[in-house]
Amino acid sequence: MNNGDTAWVLASSSLVMLMTPALGLFYGGMVQQKNVLTTFMLSFTTLLIVSIQWILIGYTLSFGVDIRHLIGDLQWFGLHGITPDSVTEYAATIPHMAFMLFQMKFAIITPALITGAFAERVKFNAFIVFTLIWTTLVYDPVAHWVWGTGGWLHNLGALDFAGGTVVHITAGVAGLAMSYALRRHIPDNVDHRLQPYSVPMTLFGAVLLWFGWFGFNGGSALAANGLAAQALVTTNIAAAAAALVWLFLSSREGKLSIMGVATGAVVGLVAITPACGYVGVLDSALIGAIGSAISYFSIKFAQKFKIPDALDVWACHGMAGTWGALATGLFACKAINPAGADGLFHGNPALFAAQLIAVASTWAFTFALTFVIIKVIDLTMGFTVSRKQQRLGLDFSHNWDDVLNIDSANLSSSVPREAGA
Repeated sequence: MNNGDTAWVLASSSLVMLMTPALGLFYGGMVQQKNVLTTFMLSFTTLLIVSIQWILIGYTLSFGVDIRHLIGDLQWFGLHGITPDSVTEYAATIPHMAFMLFQMKFAIITPALITGAFAERVKFNAFIVFTLIWTTLVYDPVAHWVWGTGGWLHNLGALDFAGGTVVHITAGVAGLAMSYALRRHIPDNVDHRLQPYSVPMTLFGAVLLWFGWFGFNGGSALAANGLAAQALVTTNIAAAAAALVWLFLSSREGKLSIMGVATGAVVGLVAITPACGYVGVLDSALIGAIGSAISYFSIKFAQKFKIPDALDVWACHGMAGTWGALATGLFACKAINPAGADGLFHGNPALFAAQLIAVASTWAFTFALTFVIIKVIDLTMGFTVSRKQQRLGLDFSHNWDDVLNIDSANLSSSVPREAGA
């Protein structure tokens, strides 16, 4: 084991952990005041739930011995056999426990990303059940497909350096599936673009996400080396390019805002995630810029067709993640990372084909299974709160008001324009 590599991965795990509460701030600033605490609590709760799920079954299902190229076995149930001094084939220079911890943070933030799709209308107990089921049945299998030894997409040669497919496509497509599964709860005359409570809160959340993303992407090198440095640089450049493109596109419509710039930066971070350790710096700028435009116009598409994705999870994570995964198949270069592969623009169309299959299969699997999970939960225990509770605000219907110390009578006097079921 290497002490430097171990220190870097442990530090990166801490950075990625920070991203989950940062996401709570990012989303919390976008919702109404009477839903801020609940929105933050949804993100924070995933940290609690998935931490336990991961050590019990999530890690071994994702990275255990392969079963038919679809899922891992239960050899590491409850982290059985993983000691402080053991190592794993996935990262030979760091403790097995450090690798497990790092991957845990990815599993935690993924369902937290989905919470933006149903902001201001979810039942808290239903969310807990959903998080447990979805992480086990959707995230863990896809993680094994792409990253697990023997996983079928891994065997196919698909690349995902830091989670573009495993994290962002699954979260974004789940948000889309959820929007359709719960559409009957939403009045037809409602505009679901939420009015932000605090732009500074969202901006602070975006800055913390950007900071944490250095651990997300750079830590995925699993070593303190040149590849980690490459990933950090490409990550920063893609985010900057994406924010500038978003600024340009929004200014053409006379809608220049810091909220848009923050969203553009996050979209750039999403787009570069699968490619950050495989592409050059100039390529990363192009990936971020194109990803920003794709997400920007995907939001327009969602608005036109009234897709009730409250905080645009599908447009910002699903579509940017999809582009990033496909862009990996275009721009990847073995001169950057010999452990990867050359992409289409470097003479290898097979990688782009593998990326296309990975994207299509992840979309289909995630959408179908998420739709079923949501429908079952909604029919058995109800997934959304009542319209009256939405008017009151989830912070009060979930009894967070004693913590907030806010006068609910004053706050509930205004009925939100996006109140649903």
